[in-house]
Amino acid sequence: MRISMSWIRELTNVSADQTGRDIAEHLINAGLEVETVETVGEGLSGPIVVGKVLEIEELTEFKKPIRWCQVDTGAAQPRGIICGARNFVVGDLVVVAPPGTTLPGDFTITARETYGHVSDGMICSERELGLGDDHGGIIVLPPATAEPGIDAVAILGVTDEILDIAITPDRGYALSARGIAREVAIAYNLPFADPVDRPETLPAPAKDRAPVHCASDDLDVCPLFTLRTITGIDSARPTPQWMINRLRDSGMRSVSLAVDITNYVMLELGQPLHAFDLDTLKGAVRADLAKPGEKLETIDHMTRELSTDDLTIRDDRGAIGLAGTMGGAQTEITDTTTNIALESAFFAPDIVARMGRRHRLTSEASRRFERGIDRALAPVASARASELLVELAGGTYQGMTAVEAPMPDRAIRLAQDLPAQVAGMDIPTTTTKTKLEAIGCTVETDGTDFVVTPPTWRLDISDPADLVEEVVRLVGYSNLPSTLPTAPAGHGLTHAQRLRRRIGTTLAARGMVEVLSYPFTSQADADSLRWGSDDPRRVDTKARQSAIR
Repeated sequence: MRISMSWIRELTNVSADQTGRDIAEHLINAGLEVETVETVGEGLSGPIVVGKVLEIEELTEFKKPIRWCQVDTGAAQPRGIICGARNFVVGDLVVVAPPGTTLPGDFTITARETYGHVSDGMICSERELGLGDDHGGIIVLPPATAEPGIDAVAILGVTDEILDIAITPDRGYALSARGIAREVAIAYNLPFADPVDRPETLPAPAKDRAPVHCASDDLDVCPLFTLRTITGIDSARPTPQWMINRLRDSGMRSVSLAVDITNYVMLELGQPLHAFDLDTLKGAVRADLAKPGEKLETIDHMTRELSTDDLTIRDDRGAIGLAGTMGGAQTEITDTTTNIALESAFFAPDIVARMGRRHRLTSEASRRFERGIDRALAPVASARASELLVELAGGTYQGMTAVEAPMPDRAIRLAQDLPAQVAGMDIPTTTTKTKLEAIGCTVETDGTDFVVTPPTWRLDISDPADLVEEVVRLVGYSNLPSTLPTAPAGHGLTHAQRLRRRIGTTLAARGMVEVLSYPFTSQADADSLRWGSDDPRRVDTKARQSAIR
């Protein structure tokens, strides 16, 4: 999970003097593996400014397409710049590195003659500025982002720090800005304002169109399914630059406004979403297992033969998506989509994991579902995405349909002194209670025990050992005492063990090497070694396996 420091600071009150490396150290002490701390645009020195393309002259006398551009950078006269990219037109806002700027890789821009003109600067791509790997074209800023000549450093998020965190399978909640920010707040003993708790700004549903109906035909594997309907979005509206920056810093590219919003909310809250083109749907949308012999073309344009163990999203025609993994090509949104059905659901981790391995298919959504997402998050995340679609894309909210099974009771009884016993150090019961409440647990006292209800986003907590692990990691592994185990009195090596060691030492002194054999061997191996039928080393393999089971 990659997350920018600016995003963390937006969700926590961590001190401004704490750098990315400081926060990484605190997270590592709390048990999260921070692999790297990177700086956006590291190696960039000198100004980069917003430019507006005034004229483009196509130079056709060369072997490859070359353009001679006049760019307004806020100076008295436009700059003439040579550029080979084709993804911009007159009137677009671009990013210009004037002469004297040094780009990552120690490349200094100079005014130089090339292709028959003096190029007075460079129109830059993401890769040239060290912002990402996209080199397919130059950066085109959304209209009205800034006036020509304005410093582009803040607009592009240059100098921001990025934490790259390896998330283990038991911590799916940390595959989100919400989860990482919570861990930062706990590590610094700061209050945490959960973004899920912020006031909802979604307008009341319009009455001109009923929302699409949804259902779940298997509540064991899909106990929560929601579908929101948003109509009249403007597919031509661009994604705002701040959202592009956060997607880029998290390792995702901008596709279109509607897709970017679903990806952004997934990164923000941890809930995968999928947007269907509403006008391509036929009837109600439901979650159910695939039918025998069924096939589905997914959005990567691969036709997949489905198993009856595959959980699919369906309408009246059949499968239109692999639940929690990838949508179908027949109902995907396009550049002309104006009406959207927004799916947000909870799918069982095991069934999504099996589908991914069966089809050799993984996605950002399946990574999260496999690890277990917040059971109660689906309607909150889809509301957040709907708010952004209304605000940024001009959509009209038409309402939501949903189906939900009762949530099971997950209360766990924990002996108050168990964390101290396991850790081998004094951990006051008040500390145990405080640490468990910090991760979102509800803790009640019942005699000498705590009755702990884990939060909905911690599916990995299921027994007292999990609660002990949480307490110990937050107290700090570095604080655990180092003690050697004490051997029980009156015990030592048996005669056979002493004899074996003496023989091993003698043979090693004569230049021999001990080879460790496989623990599971066949009777034929015992026969070849000429072991007698009553030799204790001759153990029936099946009996040994049965004993282990």
